[in-house]
Amino acid sequence: MATTKSAVKRIRQNERRRLRNRTVRSRVRTLVKAARAADGQAGSAAVLEAIRALDKAVSKGVLHRNTAARKKSALARRLSAHR
Repeated sequence: MATTKSAVKRIRQNERRRLRNRTVRSRVRTLVKAARAADGQAGSAAVLEAIRALDKAVSKGVLHRNTAARKKSALARRLSAHR
């Protein structure tokens, strides 16, 4: 267990951030999954929503920018292949 005050505070901060990051990551996963399943006009809207969520996750530091770029690219490729 942590013994210094700064280490105890760091544990509290890490736990708060972990929970916040988990909600963001879960939302991204849900939207990406929905975008992959959707097709047609709804698919296009779902892909845009997923891309927006990925960009927000990157700006919050939850996802690495290359990971988001890879996922966005895959969604865009999948969308254009179904058109």
